[in-house]
Amino acid sequence: MTDGESQISPAWEIGEAFFTAVADELQHHPAGVSEYDLLTALRAAGYFSFMGPSPVPRHELFCAHFLLFHVLYRLRDDAYRAQRARLEIAPLKIRWLPYQTGQDGLARADPLRVYYLDLANLRETTARDVDDLMAAFWLRVQNRDRRAEALARLGLTDPVDDAAIKQAYRRLAMEHHPDRGGDTEILQAIHAALAVLL
Repeated sequence: MTDGESQISPAWEIGEAFFTAVADELQHHPAGVSEYDLLTALRAAGYFSFMGPSPVPRHELFCAHFLLFHVLYRLRDDAYRAQRARLEIAPLKIRWLPYQTGQDGLARADPLRVYYLDLANLRETTARDVDDLMAAFWLRVQNRDRRAEALARLGLTDPVDDAAIKQAYRRLAMEHHPDRGGDTEILQAIHAALAVLL
């Protein structure tokens, strides 16, 4: 098997029994259940047989996550069409809510729904793709942290635009410039903050 191939068998576990198991598990948690707890319960019930022992490889976790969310979105669509209930889907809380008329439901654009309902996204995502997604995620987190620190250095917080950033930079650069009795280290930190932000 090459790095570009999926490592999961095409006989994915999304048959009727899996749908029923997910729906039953949700019924046992009327206040909601986390994705982690739902995956754990389903795995204990014999699903996700492709997952190895802990620590589970990222690609296997991705496949289990994808399969679960595929079924959740299908259950949500079915319940909405039948006007039975509304399924709230989020990693920290998945729960049934009462159906309310007038909600836009399926009419509202939902890119996550489109993504998870297309099984080609599962079949075509390799272990390398998952590693790349995780690396990109952590880079975004790191950049967000760096941005927050740089904004704090300039006395700003998000949301803020480039014009406000430049204005704060100019004011602080003038105030801390060594020619005006300021501190060189502070001026360098202000320059570094601007470089991060722009």
